[in-house]
Amino acid sequence: MVSGGKDGASFRRTRDLLEELYLEFNRREYVSPDPLEFLYLYDSPADREVVGLIASSLAYGRVASILASVRRVLDVLGKNPADSLARSDFSSLYSRLSGFKHRFNGGEETCRFLSGIGDALRRYGSLENVFRSAGEGSVIGAMDNFADTILRLGGLGASQLLPRASKGSACKRLALFIRWMTRRDDVDPGGWNSVAPCDIIVPLDTHMFRIATGLGFVKRRSADGMAAVEATDGFRAFCPSDPVKYDFALTRFGIRTGMSVGELLLKFA
Repeated sequence: MVSGGKDGASFRRTRDLLEELYLEFNRREYVSPDPLEFLYLYDSPADREVVGLIASSLAYGRVASILASVRRVLDVLGKNPADSLARSDFSSLYSRLSGFKHRFNGGEETCRFLSGIGDALRRYGSLENVFRSAGEGSVIGAMDNFADTILRLGGLGASQLLPRASKGSACKRLALFIRWMTRRDDVDPGGWNSVAPCDIIVPLDTHMFRIATGLGFVKRRSADGMAAVEATDGFRAFCPSDPVKYDFALTRFGIRTGMSVGELLLKFA
């Protein structure tokens, strides 16, 4: 557990260790297999944000299944996914993806989600503009507005593809998408300019929940939205301008073979 003020030895040791882990593991060689790798195939920010939202929204379940599902959708959309969706409606998408299935999401729901993205592109010009349309306020409010807009335009009242933060969810996959879009380093490709990294929240999954709890940042007993805020505030103490900076490096532990969360927490003990 981290203790002491910002000038304390414990604080300095934790900060230095976080930086060491970032330098060691925040590299593309540690990405695969991960849906993030699909974003590297697109130079256009317009295509990258569309691919990012699709890839992050389908990022639950076995990684092999996730990659196969994302690949199938992208194959249908072709070389320019943003342009393809902006020119497509539900019927045309459903004719090509009617048999699609990814765990709890079937072809109709997925195609309505995709048609919502397409309609948003036609109305707002970009997904970044959809997110920005929430105006001033918290990133959680903007996340809710973003999800509401995409789902409403697609004719969906609710969907596991885009859970709402206002319902108490940590919205890990949506937070992951926003991380990919707003941060720029060897791992996160960026593409958005209107959202600052200092304002986004940690994509809280079971691995990061255990890590943040072990570091003493999270007091809550479940990995919900409030726990995500607690985790973000904990990391913000060490990097106020970019509290999600350490997310990728830390979550290699618990994901990659031979790198356990227990092993990671021992480093901070």
